[in-house]
Amino acid sequence: MSATSTPHINPQGAPIAERILLPGDPLRAKFIADTFLEDVVQFNSVRNMLGYTGTYQGRELSVMGTGMGIPSIALYSWELIHVFGCTRLVRIGSCGGLSEDLALNDLVLAQAASTDSTYLAQFDLPGTWAPTGSFRLLNHVHRAAEDRGIPVHAGNVVSSDTFYHAQDDTTTRWARMGVLAVEMETAGLYANAAAAGVEALAMFTVSDNLVTHEKMTPEQRQTGFAQMIELAATVTEL
Repeated sequence: MSATSTPHINPQGAPIAERILLPGDPLRAKFIADTFLEDVVQFNSVRNMLGYTGTYQGRELSVMGTGMGIPSIALYSWELIHVFGCTRLVRIGSCGGLSEDLALNDLVLAQAASTDSTYLAQFDLPGTWAPTGSFRLLNHVHRAAEDRGIPVHAGNVVSSDTFYHAQDDTTTRWARMGVLAVEMETAGLYANAAAAGVEALAMFTVSDNLVTHEKMTPEQRQTGFAQMIELAATVTEL
């Protein structure tokens, strides 16, 4: 689907697919387009938030950077949904594990997203609402990971507004409630998708573990992210 433009996305007539992968880093979006897609066209360069559309195994797929944090992914996902017609949005990134059971390079699928952000307040709901992902997308990717022998975990993550927190026990307190990992975007994406009635999924490679203090090497990052991208791209089958 194509549209004129928004203040942040200017396709200039280039297509944007209904299915789109959303890494935080725009240079990772370029890497995905160059490495995994065919017949690629660029649809965005505004503010260097690069976006591309191509085909993956013959099916149309887009990829675009979203920046860091809920405000950034919420802005871009809202425009992609409401202006450009995206209906299946898959966030791909890294996370910090909050459980000893999460090894480096394991895959985490965000079944739900807790948050310390105030983003959800705008919906003025009469209680505490839990943003959740699309079970159809989650189930599909979970099965694909198991078929390939990739360690995969599904559960709650926490989308935090704070990377450097003034308190030193916040991650421990989330972990006590069974939260698997911490990242910075999912709650905003899931809220926008739910409000619009479209599907979203967030999936992460465990790049470091905040309990064991293990961290991935650059080589491990490259391998782990590649297998995650290939799994995320399987949503084109739906």
